[in-house]
Amino acid sequence: MFDQLARRLHTVFANLRRESRLTEDDVNAMLREVRVALLEADVNFQVAKQIISNIKEKAVGEDVFGSLTADQTIIKIVKDELTEILGGEPAKFNWASNPPTVILMCGLQGSGKTTTCAKLAKHFLDQGKKPMLAACDLQRPAAVKQLQVLGEQVGVPVEAQLEGATPQQIARKALDRARHLMIDILIVDTAGRLQVDEPLMEELAQVQRAVLPQEIFLVLDATTGQEAVNVAEAFRAKVPVSGAIFTKLDGDSRGGAILSVRAATGVPVRFSGVGEQVETLEPFIPDRIAQRILGMGDIMGIIERAEKAFDKDEAQGMESRMKRGDVDFNLMLSQFAMMRKMGPIQNVMKMIPGLGVQLPEEALDQIQDKHVNRIEAMILSMTPRERENPDLLNGSRRKRIANGSGTTVEEVNSLVKQLYELRRTMKAMGKMNKLKPPKRR
Repeated sequence: MFDQLARRLHTVFANLRRESRLTEDDVNAMLREVRVALLEADVNFQVAKQIISNIKEKAVGEDVFGSLTADQTIIKIVKDELTEILGGEPAKFNWASNPPTVILMCGLQGSGKTTTCAKLAKHFLDQGKKPMLAACDLQRPAAVKQLQVLGEQVGVPVEAQLEGATPQQIARKALDRARHLMIDILIVDTAGRLQVDEPLMEELAQVQRAVLPQEIFLVLDATTGQEAVNVAEAFRAKVPVSGAIFTKLDGDSRGGAILSVRAATGVPVRFSGVGEQVETLEPFIPDRIAQRILGMGDIMGIIERAEKAFDKDEAQGMESRMKRGDVDFNLMLSQFAMMRKMGPIQNVMKMIPGLGVQLPEEALDQIQDKHVNRIEAMILSMTPRERENPDLLNGSRRKRIANGSGTTVEEVNSLVKQLYELRRTMKAMGKMNKLKPPKRR
C-alpha cells in the first residue's frame, strides 16, 4: 500500500537543499516532483492539483521550526495536508440507541464484499461485541454458502434462507432474529454486479428501507484506481454511504484511489483490508496513513499489533522508548520477535520508520524469515554492552561479530547504519510532533 508513492516522495525530499528558509523556487521545484508522484500513484488529477495548491500556500516563506531543517519543515507541511485530505480525525462509529446496530454492505462484484463482512464481524467480535451476518446476496452463485462458511470460521451466526425470499425479506427477518438473540451488530451482505446498474441500486435501496441501517459501508477494490471514484459517486447517489472500506491494499503499491475517493466524494475511509485472512482488517486512521506515505512508518500500528501478542506493559515500554529515539540492538531484537507474530514480515518491515522507502524494492520483496535470522545472528553475536551502545563497535569488534554470526563485515556495517538511521528518524519525528501548526500568512 502506497509503496510507489512513498518511494517517490522519499526521493523528492532527500533532494531538497538544506536551507534556513524555503524560497519559492525551492517549493516550485519540489511541488513539480510531488505532482508527478501523485499522478503516477493514480491520484485523481483535480485532487492532486488541490493538494499541490494547499501545500504551496502553506510552504512558501515559512521559517524553519526550531532546529528542524528545510526538508523536515516541508515534510511536516505535506504530512499535515495528506492527513487532512485523508479525512483528518477518524470517523466515529454510529451506534444505534437500541441494539442491534445495522451495517449495510454494498459494492461491485469482485471487490471482496462478502469476505469483508466476515472480517468486520471478526473485528467487532475482538472488541467484545456480538455480531451477526445476514446473507442477502441472492444473485451470485454460492454467495450465501460462502458467507455461511465464513460465519462458521469467525464464530458468528448467519441468517440465510433458501428459495422464495427476497433480499429485503431476509434482511427484515435477520433484524428480528438479531433482536431476539440480543445481538449488538447486524452486518447485511448485499448483491454485487460486474458494473453499476439500476436494478442493483434499486434492490440496494429496498434493503436499506427494510432495515434502516446506522452505517452503510461501500467496499471498494483498491486496484481499480480512479474508477473507484466513479463507483463511490454512483452508490452515494442512491444510498447515503457513510464510509468506504478498501480491499486488496496488499496487492496495490499505488494507493491513489484512497486519496481520490475521500477528496472527490467526501466519503470517509473507515477500514482497510490488507490480506485474505479474516484478521486482516484494520481501522483507517488518516494520520498514520500519511506517515506511512512519507516513509515515517506506523509505530502505533506496530504497537497495536504487538499488544495482541505481548503484555500491555511491554508494548507501552517499547512505544515510549521509540518515541524518545532510545533505540538499541536489544530493542531491535525484541521488534523482530514481535514481527514473527504480527503477520507477513514484509508488511511489518514497511511499518518501521524509514525502512520501507530506504531498502530497494527488490530487496524488500526478498525479505524472508531467513534474512531476519541473519540479522538476529549478528545481534546475538554482540556482547550485552555492544547491544546497548553501538558506538563501541569499532572495526575489530565488527569483524568478530561477522565471524561469529556467519555473515560479512559489510552486513554488520549495514545493520549498524540502519540502527543509527532509525534513531535519527524517531528523534526527528519527536521534534515535529511537538511543533505547533504553521501560521497562515
